[in-house]
Amino acid sequence: MTQFTLYDYVLSGNCYKIRLMAGLLGVAYYTVPVDFYPGHEHRSEPMLALNPSGTLPVLVADDLVLSETQSMLGWLATTFDRSGTWYPVSDANLHAQVLQWLGFSARLTASVGAARLNAMLDWPVDVRAVRAASRKDLDELELLLTDRVFSGRTWLVGEGPTIADIACFPYAALSPDAGFEHDGYPAIRNWLYAVRSLPGFVTMPGIHPLHELREDTHDG
Repeated sequence: MTQFTLYDYVLSGNCYKIRLMAGLLGVAYYTVPVDFYPGHEHRSEPMLALNPSGTLPVLVADDLVLSETQSMLGWLATTFDRSGTWYPVSDANLHAQVLQWLGFSARLTASVGAARLNAMLDWPVDVRAVRAASRKDLDELELLLTDRVFSGRTWLVGEGPTIADIACFPYAALSPDAGFEHDGYPAIRNWLYAVRSLPGFVTMPGIHPLHELREDTHDG
């Protein structure tokens, strides 16, 4: 079976999407740590030769080099998921909905992700603009998830988890790093819990394993 190499930064939400998807699929891979901060290694000559856009993550499988997170999720699902449920390309309606959510995930990266970088690393951004966009995107996600709950559904698309959920999960889960707590977002909280409940779920700094959430709830 094809094995891949992930050029990775442990605190990156986008890199985490790929680690999480690989964990859920039970796929082994090689990791090359990249010193994003403070070393800015992603902008070094060797990394720019691999990925001229200077972004992370980067996925390499034989002659294939991918630098867009959404394409990596699609590749992982179509390569390693025999059921076809993670990326339902055979159903035109579900496929279109997944693609729409992948677009939304890019918005979360640009808003919540940028606000988080500013809060954690003092990354230069238009703070007022990214915080306003973050609030708007989280409010929209809460509304859309609430509609799903009212229709008896848990996941963003269809009846089970897809790459849409994995694409949107990290920056929704990490929003408290940017000062956006989940207290006012009950639908988001329930959805985050559902993702954490998936077999093969893996964590990252700032995203706790499910048993820790249960302990926190019990102690409270």
